[in-house]
Amino acid sequence: MARIKASLLVAIVFLSSLFPALSQAQSVSAPATLRAGVMTMAPGEEFWARFGHDAIVIENTQTSEAVSFNFGFFDMGEPGFFGNFINGRMQYQLVGLPIGDDLQSYREKGRGVTMQWLNLDQKQIQTLYLALAENAKPENSRYTYDYYKNNCATRVRDSLDAVLHGQIKKQLSSPSLGNTYRTESVRLAWPAKWMAMGFHLGLGPAADAPLSRWDEAFIPMRLHDSLRGIKLDNGLPLINAEEELLPHRLSMPPDDMPSWKKIAFLLGIAFAIGIYMLAKHAPRLLAVIAGGFWLIGGLLGCLMLFVWFGSAHWAGYRNANLLLLSPLALALLPGAWKLLRKNKPGIFFNRLLWLMAASAALAGFLQFFPFLAQQNFEWVLMLLPVHIAFAKCLGDKPHSLRD
Repeated sequence: MARIKASLLVAIVFLSSLFPALSQAQSVSAPATLRAGVMTMAPGEEFWARFGHDAIVIENTQTSEAVSFNFGFFDMGEPGFFGNFINGRMQYQLVGLPIGDDLQSYREKGRGVTMQWLNLDQKQIQTLYLALAENAKPENSRYTYDYYKNNCATRVRDSLDAVLHGQIKKQLSSPSLGNTYRTESVRLAWPAKWMAMGFHLGLGPAADAPLSRWDEAFIPMRLHDSLRGIKLDNGLPLINAEEELLPHRLSMPPDDMPSWKKIAFLLGIAFAIGIYMLAKHAPRLLAVIAGGFWLIGGLLGCLMLFVWFGSAHWAGYRNANLLLLSPLALALLPGAWKLLRKNKPGIFFNRLLWLMAASAALAGFLQFFPFLAQQNFEWVLMLLPVHIAFAKCLGDKPHSLRD
């Protein structure tokens, strides 16, 4: 949702020249002829741009100059950036910059941009402008980013709602059509399958609660659509006019999260059959594949444990996929090495294999309890047959792998 941090100095100079009120002391007043709009940018191809982006624009109608208040700036070069990213404590900034500068990168990347001009009176626009300008000062501009509850879109939403004294939140508190943080994340990331699968695997049950339209507005495009239905106290619509600033030249994500349960089931059966065939015809190759599976699965399990207990990524807490990809899988690696050397792994290895299979079965059983269920049935369909096949082929009859 964001772009690389631009020069705050340039932004401050521009704001001061465009709206002299910004450089004045306490008793300031914004220009008398302003209009405000919400600028929405379609999804891009970089992983941080998959969710789209937005900004609040304030235009001086006398000069046609406009400033874009953009909440999506970050600096990869700042000390501790990657540590903060891993721990879920990224620092983002609000920057005000000329709208032409803000649009240039979207034009170069082929991302579409639309503008929704707001039906606000001059007092409301001045209040909005002064609040944003104050927030854009270097000492106030930084905030702790959260993908779902504190991002560029929620900051735009909250800024407008504050000016309208809660009218937006009141009108968007109704339930959505069943969208969740998971469905929205996976569908938007779907063009990059690795990213979509990462969201699906890494999100816990907190990501599966149905969202209100207010919460759903963490997606800029959802906020764009919802603003069209907002009515002001005087009965007028919030949106006064819409226009396309840049055409979109990239492929768009699907409207809904694609279903891949059938594919997951077929993959699980195919993998299980492959394990049985390899156990019969290529046992040493099976040992290598099993070791790779346990290594990757164990590391993913460690990562999910870290997200739960060692980070602020709350949407990944209590992840039931730990029952399918457990750190315990790392303890099977010595057994894989023994199988590769045509040695019997031992009873601990056998019991751990069946424990992994039972754990995967438990993940499937939890689907029958709505108050516990996590939307991970696809992973159960794909991985449960694999665990059972490994347990049957490598646990019950290890001697069958001996030439």
